[in-house]
Amino acid sequence: MYTIASIEDAKALEGVEVGVSDWIVIDQHRIDQFAEATNDHQWIHIDTERAAREMPGGKTIAHGYMTLSLIPALTVGFVEVRNLERAINYGLNKVRFYAPVPVGSKMRGRATVLQARRRAGALLLTSEVRLEVEGERKPACVAETLGMFFFSE
Repeated sequence: MYTIASIEDAKALEGVEVGVSDWIVIDQHRIDQFAEATNDHQWIHIDTERAAREMPGGKTIAHGYMTLSLIPALTVGFVEVRNLERAINYGLNKVRFYAPVPVGSKMRGRATVLQARRRAGALLLTSEVRLEVEGERKPACVAETLGMFFFSE
């Protein structure tokens, strides 16, 4: 785990891969819960019988936004920010969904710090997060994330 206690510490991590998470299983229960939470009930995600007949591979797939929403959980242990007052998700610069995440597959996150800058008295950290599916050449998703970290005085 990397430690950041200042903006200078973060700048030293530019270009550094800061972590690779453990694999998590993307099961149908998780997909169904996301469908309920977002009211996105498209059959490719939740209808296992129809997917068996009509989907390539015969399986449902995770929502793209579900894979994206797992970024915080998959990257939480990569960097410890010391003297942290609060942190907020500031947004995303770019997101691409390159490959589906079939039910039952394993996914992990891999993050690289792209840029560290001072903004509004805080650290604005830009990172590239790749969401990989075990055994697949292409990542499921690549996202450029923005996080704001406010240090305690």
